[in-house]
Amino acid sequence: MTPTILRRAALAGVALSALLTVAACGGADDAGGMTHDAGSATPSASSSASANANANANDADVMFAQMMIPHHQQAVAMADLAPTRASDSELKDLAAKIKAAQDPEIATMKGWLTAWGKPTDLPSDHSMPGMSATPGHGMPGMDAGMPGMMSEQQMKDLAAAKGPAFDKMFAEMMIAHHKGAIDMARTEQADGSNPEAKALAAKIAADQATEVQTLQKILDRL
Repeated sequence: MTPTILRRAALAGVALSALLTVAACGGADDAGGMTHDAGSATPSASSSASANANANANDADVMFAQMMIPHHQQAVAMADLAPTRASDSELKDLAAKIKAAQDPEIATMKGWLTAWGKPTDLPSDHSMPGMSATPGHGMPGMDAGMPGMMSEQQMKDLAAAKGPAFDKMFAEMMIAHHKGAIDMARTEQADGSNPEAKALAAKIAADQATEVQTLQKILDRL
């Protein structure tokens, strides 16, 4: 083979190697671009999903959470009185169960309201659709529009009672309180749109209906 032919073959080899190198770099750049684009799309998709989740709540869902939070808080305050005032062991156990169930539900509903961009405090105009006020059961500082709520005086009377007198008063008050919560939960089941809120409403209605039966049995034997 002549020197000229050898030189031409070598030059052809160099050109081919350079071409392959450029193609490889271009492919890597394209892959990198694809990876970057996919990565940048993730936050957008996540934000969109988050926005959809936050928007998946209607006025009934918001009102349910805003009203059930203080309603639960009062039930927990009543339950907190039982350990040092109640004389009936079954009533004490039930009060502990009420507190254990409703404390986490309060936290859950506050989390929903925050996610929905709504205040966790109950607004002044808080009449829930489909519900009427329960006479004599307004919460201090609020309009009488929340079923089953005890008045400030009723809470003071409960705190002042002890022994069998407390047991009877607690059972009577908690039955009324639970029935109010059941009414609120049923309204949410009928008018709400958020699946999680409606599921909690169903749980509240079922749990508290069972507790009402237990409280009534306790009250009947006191």
